[in-house]
Amino acid sequence: MNVLEIKSLSKKFGEFIAVDNMSLSVREGEIFGFLGANGAGKSTTINMVSSLLRPTSGEILIMQRDIARERRHAKLNLGIVPQELAIYEDMTAYENVSFFAGLYGLRGSVLKERVEEALEFVGLGDKAKSFPKNFSGGMKRRLNIACAIAHKPKLIIMDEPTVGIDPQSRNYILASVRKLNESGCTIIYTSHYMEEVEEICSRIAIVDHGKIIAEGTKEQLKATITDVKEIRIELKTAKGTESEHLHGIPGVRKVLQEENVVLIHSDAAVDNLNPILKRLLAEGSEIRAVEEQEPNLETVFLTLTGRKLRD
Repeated sequence: MNVLEIKSLSKKFGEFIAVDNMSLSVREGEIFGFLGANGAGKSTTINMVSSLLRPTSGEILIMQRDIARERRHAKLNLGIVPQELAIYEDMTAYENVSFFAGLYGLRGSVLKERVEEALEFVGLGDKAKSFPKNFSGGMKRRLNIACAIAHKPKLIIMDEPTVGIDPQSRNYILASVRKLNESGCTIIYTSHYMEEVEEICSRIAIVDHGKIIAEGTKEQLKATITDVKEIRIELKTAKGTESEHLHGIPGVRKVLQEENVVLIHSDAAVDNLNPILKRLLAEGSEIRAVEEQEPNLETVFLTLTGRKLRD
């Protein structure tokens, strides 16, 4: 069964088309990666699914029922972990989760039980009486998740739940995502950390300029660019490097430079490593390391969109 279906969805802001006739389905039991650089239409789509924005045209179905006609049904079956923290600093952790769970109609002993379950699930059971203003960034993110899951929704949207936190908290949250999925939740996961998406998502869609431009498993997406190789060149220093001059070398498609690392996407069939190195050496660059890598999801994203995910 499809937990979420998006049919010919569009959203316009004046003359600007943010989402352009998008169709998409998310199957029950998936961790579905939804990727797009800033301005691609990802957040607008999520806001329409969560009923924060009204579509210009198209349909959205949650659990096979149209959210425009059955808003309460959609609300009860959907949990949202927003990118911006949605917690109250002057309320205890317990009060925060209780407040949000109460919005879904939970009352009395059921409410108490669900709140305690949610806090235990995110590792904050012993912090129930503590105030979020004293929490670390990772603890606040985990409380944000607890607020979204206490009513036990069938579909959870996690919009960059690990942004700005330490590696230990990130690992805890990723483990929690897996546990939620194993317990029967379907999850839509967005992130600007491609390694997270590679690690946990069973299927992925890439959105650009309001359209889905690629969709499939990691293996299926990587298979779309078998004609591309990735060359990573680490320089001793970035000073004086004119990496854009590499574009004139046969086979070179894209060149990116971040500090002292030059990343080149090239036609796999063209043997051009020596000309690339000669060009860099002629410019006075000192080369520390060279590596040809297998295409990964970051390569796929860059090849299809012309941008890095964090752009």
